[in-house]
Amino acid sequence: MRNPRFYCDPALCDRLSLGAILQLPDNAAVHAVKVLRMNQGECLILFNGDGQDYRAEILQISKQQVRCKILSVNPVNSESPLQITLAQAISAGDRMDFTIQKAVELGVAAIQPIASQRSVVKLSQDRLEKRLAHWQNVANAACEQSGRAIVPQVFAPLSLADWLAQAPLAPTRIMLSPDAEIPITKLQLAATEICLLVGAEGGLSPEEKQLASLTGFQSVRMGTRVLRTETAPLAALAAIQTLWGDFSA
Repeated sequence: MRNPRFYCDPALCDRLSLGAILQLPDNAAVHAVKVLRMNQGECLILFNGDGQDYRAEILQISKQQVRCKILSVNPVNSESPLQITLAQAISAGDRMDFTIQKAVELGVAAIQPIASQRSVVKLSQDRLEKRLAHWQNVANAACEQSGRAIVPQVFAPLSLADWLAQAPLAPTRIMLSPDAEIPITKLQLAATEICLLVGAEGGLSPEEKQLASLTGFQSVRMGTRVLRTETAPLAALAAIQTLWGDFSA
């Protein structure tokens, strides 16, 4: 059984380095002690997003605090050769959580939530900040599970127009649409930097599709069936990794 992995946010945790003795962040300590019931002398893996795993030994457990010593440092080679930004229209309920979690497992480099015209969820500024922190925690946890040592950033939500106005966008720009003429398997990869745009429950509006097309997005379809908003990006990411990424590794 492999050692459990814990993300240590650099803003909340001491610097990770060989031989360092540090206290685990509160959430990691609670999970290690209360959920996994780890004991003194057991080993775990820490990472902070710098691309390395830090193997550590538990030195002391007191209440919910855990002190560890880093025994070794190892580079992690688990990143896709593709730099994929998923621009996902915000979906309702736990669908957005599911999409972020699985997209991280499938190797995205970044996630841009889009406040699209057909998004059911409308977030106030206070709710937006809390939701963004929650989404980033979902991405962090997905890295813990999947073995990634570089954490994709979940950016603050933007309207599609505002996001498209920001430069630069990736050379390869893909927009999923069930009525597109071109299947994803016929798409020509322009570069390994990719933007993948996916609509919410009702899809992208005609105006949003036109705006994306004018900024270089090519519409492609995923087979002959209409996929749900939480299914479509994951199917596309898996296809992209199979066609051009690291699924053959």
